[in-house]
Amino acid sequence: MHVLFVIKEIDNEPHGILRVSAALKQAGHKTDMVVETEQDPVDVARRLNPDVVAFSVYTGTQRHYLNVNRRIREEVDVLSIMGGPHPTFFPEIIEEEGVDGICIGEGEYASVDLLNALENGEPVENIPNWWIKSNGRIHRNGLRPLVTDLDVLPFPDRELLYRAHPLSGTRKLKPFITGRGCPYNCSFCFNEAYSDLYKGKGRRTRRRSVDNVIQELKEVAEKYPLDFVLFLDDTFIINKKWLQELAVRYKEEIGLPFWCQVRPNLVTEEKVALFKDMGCVSVSFGLETANDRLRYEILNRRITKEQILKASRLLRQYGIKYSTNNMLGLPTGGLETDLETLDLNIDCRADYVNVFLYQPYPKTKLGEMALRQGLMEGTFDDLSGSVTDDTVIKFSSEMEKRQIENLQKLLSVTAEFPFLKPLVLRLVKVRPNRLFWLIYKGWKGYAISRRIYPVKMTMGEWFSALLQFMQIKTQ
Repeated sequence: MHVLFVIKEIDNEPHGILRVSAALKQAGHKTDMVVETEQDPVDVARRLNPDVVAFSVYTGTQRHYLNVNRRIREEVDVLSIMGGPHPTFFPEIIEEEGVDGICIGEGEYASVDLLNALENGEPVENIPNWWIKSNGRIHRNGLRPLVTDLDVLPFPDRELLYRAHPLSGTRKLKPFITGRGCPYNCSFCFNEAYSDLYKGKGRRTRRRSVDNVIQELKEVAEKYPLDFVLFLDDTFIINKKWLQELAVRYKEEIGLPFWCQVRPNLVTEEKVALFKDMGCVSVSFGLETANDRLRYEILNRRITKEQILKASRLLRQYGIKYSTNNMLGLPTGGLETDLETLDLNIDCRADYVNVFLYQPYPKTKLGEMALRQGLMEGTFDDLSGSVTDDTVIKFSSEMEKRQIENLQKLLSVTAEFPFLKPLVLRLVKVRPNRLFWLIYKGWKGYAISRRIYPVKMTMGEWFSALLQFMQIKTQ
């Protein structure tokens, strides 16, 4: 069977798709990818004539992909399937015209089972993880157990991406994921809902062996340009024993600078010293909001301001650059609480302050609360997919909403240059405009490329990366 994956744009490497592709190829199937910023998916589908067209869908992008799917089906006779976060937590998308099936949860083995059945002419109605349309009915199946031993899965099929989007292949920094799952229950995140979905079907958090991680790093370094490693795991530092083993092997066998995500309450001097010794250049952590009520009661994050400031001091002491992640426009919050977040970031002295507008995603506790209490405009189907352009959360007035949306563009540069705060408090009242967006993107591009991911690039690489960076508005 031949599968064509369709993706709107490339910001980070889509590892979910790449892992499913690797599993399908291992099972003897053929896969291709089309990136819409590179080629028209309808033209590619017409030329390749695949058996299946597949979409990985995030909430906010579903209408776009439904439209692309409709256009493809007008030209090519294909089976259309969807997977990813939106179908997992909003499976009702199966009811949309032109959607033949949706995959809920982990997709590697589920996709292999579906394509094997299709190829062999076997029934597909009862395959775990799939909701399938057949003979006018929707067959809703339960979930198979989680993959416990992640080492049995093939490495992501990076070649699939690099053929479809050559710039990704030439980039000298590349992402890796060493585990799955998160033990924490932050109300804005899908992890708790995902764990509830899989309750009784395996361990919530799983980690690849150090051997397996090192093997993938070596394989990628041999095949592609690799000067800088990104560890994308939410809880990279939670397992001290695993981290200590990785530190020794990574320093001896890989020796490349890297970035990872940490959690402030888990940052200790011992771990920071270990990071520094193994080559860590930068980290990111979630500050989210400075307001204690919002952080504890609304976000369910049991992290104190003191822990955030201590983590910042330790990282600075050891010469490790760090960025913070923040959300503005939280339900029951407002401009005043968001200005508290600005002030705490000034105190943290982060090398970059990443700022998003909160988006209420379906099946997350905070998203459901916002919908239930009438704190959002419209429904989940009205989300734009952007965490920087606008918000659907209701505020006390349109002026407050405008100020928060503008502050999202200006907070980071204000945290870097606090003397700008009085001016910014006046600027946020004007209409949203292109200048604020350019300030946001310009400062982000500079700080990340020079401080957080300091990778040397040629002028051509800089220009190509800049063009793509300025086009992407959804991250």
